Amino acid sequence: MSHAPNPKQVALIEALRRAGVLADPAIAAAFETVPRDLFLPALPLDEVYQDRAVVTKRDTNGAVISTASQPSMMAEMLRMLDLAPGMNVLEIGAGSGYHAALLQTLVGAGGRVTAMELDADLAEQARNHLYRAGYSSVSVVHGDGAGGYAPRAAYDRIVATAALWDIPAAWVRQLKPRGRLVAPLQIHAAQVCAALTAQPDGTFVSDDNLPCRFVPLRGSAAVPHLMRQVGSSPLTLWSLDFDRIDTARLHLLLAQDDQINHLSAPLSGEDIWAGLMHYTLLNAPPDVLLATYLIAEGQQAYGLDAGSGFALFTPASACLVPHQAGGEAYCFGGADAFLVAQTLLDEWEAIGRPGADRLRVRLMPIADTLPEVARGRVYRRIDHDLHIWMEPFSR
Repeated sequence: MSHAPNPKQVALIEALRRAGVLADPAIAAAFETVPRDLFLPALPLDEVYQDRAVVTKRDTNGAVISTASQPSMMAEMLRMLDLAPGMNVLEIGAGSGYHAALLQTLVGAGGRVTAMELDADLAEQARNHLYRAGYSSVSVVHGDGAGGYAPRAAYDRIVATAALWDIPAAWVRQLKPRGRLVAPLQIHAAQVCAALTAQPDGTFVSDDNLPCRFVPLRGSAAVPHLMRQVGSSPLTLWSLDFDRIDTARLHLLLAQDDQINHLSAPLSGEDIWAGLMHYTLLNAPPDVLLATYLIAEGQQAYGLDAGSGFALFTPASACLVPHQAGGEAYCFGGADAFLVAQTLLDEWEAIGRPGADRLRVRLMPIADTLPEVARGRVYRRIDHDLHIWMEPFSR
C-alpha cells in the first residue's frame, strides 16, 4: 500500500541519508513507503521518527524483551541482506511488524515474508499492524524461532532481530545453498551484526559486520544470561567471564577512590565502539577478565557518569574506558589493568587502527577440539565454533 510520507518521516529519512545509510535507492524507497507510526500507534510522532530504538514490551520484572529497532540499524541490516524482488525471507522476531513491512516492500508482490514471534501478544499485535498498514501478505507465525519455519522453506534470506548465541541447526537446513543470514551475534561481552553467507564446506563467513546492541533471543536457543549488576549500583556488566568475577569483591574495589588516566592517543567514540573495544575483547591476555558496561541515563556509579564502555579486570585492579570520553580511563586499585589497556591500544595502532570494516566472522560446524587460530578468538557454541578476528590494514 502506498502512503505519502509525513513531515516527521521525511525529516528522519533525510537524516538517514546524511548519515550514509540510505545509499541504496530501493531501501530509501521502502522507508518512504512504510509509515513507522502505523506500527507504533501509541507513541507521538516526535518519538516514532527519532533514530532510536523504542521499547515495545517489558517482562514482569521490568526487563526489556522487545524493541522496535533503531531505523539506521534497520537500514544497515536491509543493506546486508542484499534483497531482490521475488525472494523468500524468514524473519525471527516480528516485534511491531515494521521491519517485516520493509522486507515485504523490498521483495515485492512476487516475494514472500514469514515473521516468527515467540510472544503471543506481540505476534497478534504485529499481525494487526501489518493488516491495517496494508501488508497482510506477510505471514506472522507465533512460535519459537529457533526451529525456523519449515512449511515455507527454503529461504533465500533469514534475518534475526534479536541477539543470538549460535545459528540454530534448523536455520541452516532451511536456508538455500549460498543463502544469506543476517543476525546479531553475542561475541564475548559485545555484539556484532553479521552478514553470514553459506559456503560449500558448511561454514558461514561474514566480512560485513557492525557493532550493535540487541535484546537477546528468547526461547530454546536463548542467549545465556550474561548481565550482572554490581552491588546495588546502577552499573551493569555484560561478560562471558562471570564465573570468574566476584561482584561483591568488585564492588569493594570500585568503591575506592578512582584515578583518571588517559590512554596515549586521542580516541573518538567510534574509534572505541567499533575498533579498540573489539580488538581488546578479542586479544586481551587470558588472565584478564573482560566486560562491557552500562550506567543508565541520569545515573552515576563509582565516579562514572551515565553511558557505556568496556572494562578490564585483574586480581587487584580495574580499568573502565567510556565510549564517549576521548580516551579517559577510570582506574581502581592500581595500574595493572590500565597498563593492559594501553598495551592493547599500542597493538591496535600498530596494525592500523582497524575498525568495524576489518571485523571478520566465521561459523564452523562444531569439531572435536577447539580449532587453533592465528588471530582473534574462537568460542564454542552449540552447533558451531565461532571465530572472530580483526584484519590489519595492508602495509
